Amino acid sequence: MAIKEKQNVILNYELKINDEIVDTNFDKEPIEFVYGEGQLIEGLESGIKDMNEGDSKILKIPASQAYGEYDEKLSETIDIKDFEGIDLQIGMVLEAENSNDELIKATVTDVTKENVTVDYNHPLAGCDLEFRVEIKSII
Repeated sequence: MAIKEKQNVILNYELKINDEIVDTNFDKEPIEFVYGEGQLIEGLESGIKDMNEGDSKILKIPASQAYGEYDEKLSETIDIKDFEGIDLQIGMVLEAENSNDELIKATVTDVTKENVTVDYNHPLAGCDLEFRVEIKSII
């Protein structure tokens, strides 16, 4: 029976970017989610529509249906004094709350004696993704 709205789906996946495996759970526990509730990126959820238990598929998902296009406006340079007491490293992810008390994350992309550049884009923004998925169970 094919996947329908509000059903629990259990699946294994392998994620490739530019033909390089960057994540997989084939050697771990499969993930479980409720189909149709937006718990997966748009392209992955729409790509598994009509799959059945036991089916496998390769899905090529453009950035626009994954984590969005990279937006250079979401990068900013901040005075290093605002980071006093933090051992800043390029690639580290900082967390803060915005004016609506929502958690935001920023990746440190550059550190100088005067400034810190942070990027608010999702780390996979701008990336086309390739998923290999296997539907383990539909409940």
